[in-house]
Amino acid sequence: MDIQLIDKRILITGGAGFIGSNLSEYLLDKGCYVVCLDNLATGSRENVSHLCTNPNFTFIEGDIRDITDCHAAVKGVDFVLHQAALGSVPRSIKDPITSNEVNVSGFLNMLIASRDAGVKRFIYAASSSTYGDSESLPKVEETIGRPLSPYAITKFVNELYADVFSKTYGIETIGLRYFNVFGRKQDPNGAYAAVIPKFVSQFMREESPVINGNGDFSRDFTYIDNVIQANVLSMITENEEAINTVYNVAFGERNTLNDLIDCLKESLTPYDPKIKNIQIKYGPNRAGDIPHSLASIDKAKNLLNYNPQYSLKQGLQEAVKWYWNNL
Repeated sequence: MDIQLIDKRILITGGAGFIGSNLSEYLLDKGCYVVCLDNLATGSRENVSHLCTNPNFTFIEGDIRDITDCHAAVKGVDFVLHQAALGSVPRSIKDPITSNEVNVSGFLNMLIASRDAGVKRFIYAASSSTYGDSESLPKVEETIGRPLSPYAITKFVNELYADVFSKTYGIETIGLRYFNVFGRKQDPNGAYAAVIPKFVSQFMREESPVINGNGDFSRDFTYIDNVIQANVLSMITENEEAINTVYNVAFGERNTLNDLIDCLKESLTPYDPKIKNIQIKYGPNRAGDIPHSLASIDKAKNLLNYNPQYSLKQGLQEAVKWYWNNL
């Protein structure tokens, strides 16, 4: 499915981050030219250091909040994969101003730079947080609720800006609403670490993870290779109906946090049998959290031919193997 991308020049913003660095590796392997723009605020130079000897890879240390950096990065680019953002609901609650500057003003800068450079298509990381207080399950793209956090607001504004730019300036856009992405290179450290790498690193130290709430909150956990597939399909699609819209990117399966713990123990116990008997601690619910999340992936299947290959269990086996060898 990737032959159309050979020799294409692709800008990945946030290219030294978790998702961006995985996209960089994959696309370089497929014969693309990759430009990585990252300010290293949440990304890591280590994620892409091994790519810097590849003549098809260009690393630009820059900030999407600086329009000059954005213009420099898009020169000669065919596609933009916009992954740069300040993630984390709690971070946005603590500091909504910076989240807005990066996620909204930075997003607008990238849209303007892409428009001015004549980029063929602008594909961006949207978020399942956009569903907000909508209680309907599964989540269908056309039915959303009111945002529950500053982060969710910023990601919804991204969708509004992309829609306006496609209608007003003719730039092709596709938004990918990621659902709880996990996998290799996801940082387990820091105050805003995602739940899976955080729990994995705690289990590896034989510590008790703390679940926010009673563990009944559920998520549609999505392995990184499913996300890579969605980004590639978004670049190569020639279906006009598939462009200038948004898609859920998930596996289409719901697991509670207690289910997640069971799966993690199952994946980690072969490496350390003691992990099987580690007790779990429970704390208060976290502000801004959506209780339940499950994606309908019918739209992506029908219009993009999206066909995710990794369930939670299958993805965890791969992720745990990477963490065990790299932490």
